[in-house]
Amino acid sequence: MSTPPQSPQPADQPPQQPAQQPTVPPQPTAYPYPNPQSPPPGNFYAQPTLVGQPAAQPLPGQLPPGNPYAQAPQYGPVPVPPAGGSGGGGAGKAVLWAVVGAVVASAAWAGGVFLLGGKGDSADLRGYSAPGNMCSSADYASFKDEYTQDDSSPTRTALKDKALDESYCSLSLKKPGSTYADAYLSMQLDLHKKTDPGPEFTANWKNYGDSHKDYDVDPVKGIGDEAYLVSQDTTGGSSSGSRYATLAVRDGWVTYTMSYSAYLSSYDKDKDPPAITEVSDWLKTDAKATLGQLKG
Repeated sequence: MSTPPQSPQPADQPPQQPAQQPTVPPQPTAYPYPNPQSPPPGNFYAQPTLVGQPAAQPLPGQLPPGNPYAQAPQYGPVPVPPAGGSGGGGAGKAVLWAVVGAVVASAAWAGGVFLLGGKGDSADLRGYSAPGNMCSSADYASFKDEYTQDDSSPTRTALKDKALDESYCSLSLKKPGSTYADAYLSMQLDLHKKTDPGPEFTANWKNYGDSHKDYDVDPVKGIGDEAYLVSQDTTGGSSSGSRYATLAVRDGWVTYTMSYSAYLSSYDKDKDPPAITEVSDWLKTDAKATLGQLKG
């Protein structure tokens, strides 16, 4: 078997003798081959394979013929310590305990995800259900003394999904004798079944005045886990401008909003809409009544 060509020697030095092969098998090393200075015995080139004949198999302890720089598999069966005796027992036990520890850690992680509801299967819905028709399910009786005419064609939508149930209603409010709407009222219930809306709900409504200019934000006690009243009055005692108020409530993973808005102009017959303080009281009363009806 021929040996690989050696690098040329300087002219003033005698040629070096080839190193003798060790009599014991080379020890494991971080390099691709047991001996990083020279490739293992064998042909540099791939062996030809005859059609219809199986490829030649390497002898025990030898790499398959082919590219001498291809690395051998780095993983193998985990060594198991012998049943008895003290020779090599320390290293084998260390490897075994490392494997056992990894398995236990993986099982603990999986169990933790399950117990903590990592899949979102433990939504805190407090017994609420989203109705198919929010317009007929919501209570807005406090507004009916001021706005006596019913809306014959309110807008309503409903959504049922594994992540969210939602029910919405928007209707026009009319005073006696009015042909067109004098104000508008909307209600929306959301059942968040996969994610907790708490942090985003607080960030949005508690800080509403920071992201919307000239709005007043007041926390409301006694409705759900937390509630905020957002309001604005731009009429300034004149016959133009608007009055707006929204009560946003969160109870567990359920959110409910009830919004009132009235827009005044010189063309409107209604020159005396209810004050924001009155509207705020109506929203609180009716929101509490609606949530009580929708909670099983």
